[in-house]
Amino acid sequence: MIKTAIFRVRPEKLERLIAWLAELQDRSDEVRETFAQEGVTHEQAYVINTTDGPLLVYIVESPDHRRASEAFRNSTLPIDIEHKAIMAEVLSGPAEVAPRYDVSR
Repeated sequence: MIKTAIFRVRPEKLERLIAWLAELQDRSDEVRETFAQEGVTHEQAYVINTTDGPLLVYIVESPDHRRASEAFRNSTLPIDIEHKAIMAEVLSGPAEVAPRYDVSR
């Protein structure tokens, strides 16, 4: 199952976010270690500039998102600790967006 989350990015922290996403790509072996712990199979992140400021679109594929979220929350892996701190720094909260279309089999 795929889950999408959309967050508002603090404009003054946009470059920090972009640098962190690039670092995650460079540290993909560590990211995959978190996947094994969380049961995640795939993640993607997009930064979209809007007239209301930048947005982070975060897409996660996992058979059990509740398990994945709990494992991430409780993780002591260094990359997860960094990720939590950086996201707290750069994001200003969720964007209020509802799907206009959502169909599954």
